[in-house]
Amino acid sequence: MVSEPSSPLPGAVGLSHLSAYDWEAADGVCGGSPHLHLVCTEAYVVTAGRGAVQTLSPDGYRDIPLEPGSLAWFTPGTVHRMVQGGDLRITVLMQNSGLPEAGDAVFTFPPEVLADPERYAAAATLPPGTGPDTEAAARRRRDLAVEGYLALREAMIAGDNGPYRAFQRAAARLVRARVPAWRELWRAGALAAAERTGAQLDALESGEPAYLADATAYRSEPSRVGGFGMCGRRDEYALPGTTLPYDGKPTA
Repeated sequence: MVSEPSSPLPGAVGLSHLSAYDWEAADGVCGGSPHLHLVCTEAYVVTAGRGAVQTLSPDGYRDIPLEPGSLAWFTPGTVHRMVQGGDLRITVLMQNSGLPEAGDAVFTFPPEVLADPERYAAAATLPPGTGPDTEAAARRRRDLAVEGYLALREAMIAGDNGPYRAFQRAAARLVRARVPAWRELWRAGALAAAERTGAQLDALESGEPAYLADATAYRSEPSRVGGFGMCGRRDEYALPGTTLPYDGKPTA
């Protein structure tokens, strides 16, 4: 018999599945809401369809093609925008127990929205559920993020990284109050997983691997299917060590 999960995924990663939005944006491109993460690396494993991920980072603007079997990942501070090319579906791996879904994501809203925490929270927060009101709010959020993103991209292509750097600083200010809570999530998740490995290595070296008596296997099913994520419709898992979905609020 396979046990229900009581242990986090390997390395305390978070996991979800995404079907990229097919909504057309102001620039004629279909896809998700551009954003960055501040302390987490995120990876896309393409399982079906085609598309791209557009990125802004100190090495410039990139358009990275995605097809089945592709793997792309982004380090903290990289603005990324998932682009739909046809039935694009990915598995998302998130560092630090899924911390990116607990607020370690800031949308590329225009500067005047980023400067006002209450206005940012109102624009970033979605109504609960998966109905038409939530879909409409997710689309408005995406459009506002694309508006700010296109200005950042235009400036970067022209050789001006100033707006991109200003966005990074504004994003850091928005999440600063959340850092103590994030530190606790990191200690309980990724740091604890690394420390367990250290203890296991010590036990192996001593010749007393008693921890092996706790060996078992787990399985899980999505706890929510078709939710509205930042980049597309999301299937997510309620697994031990996985943080709660982001509520859009920039303060603790």
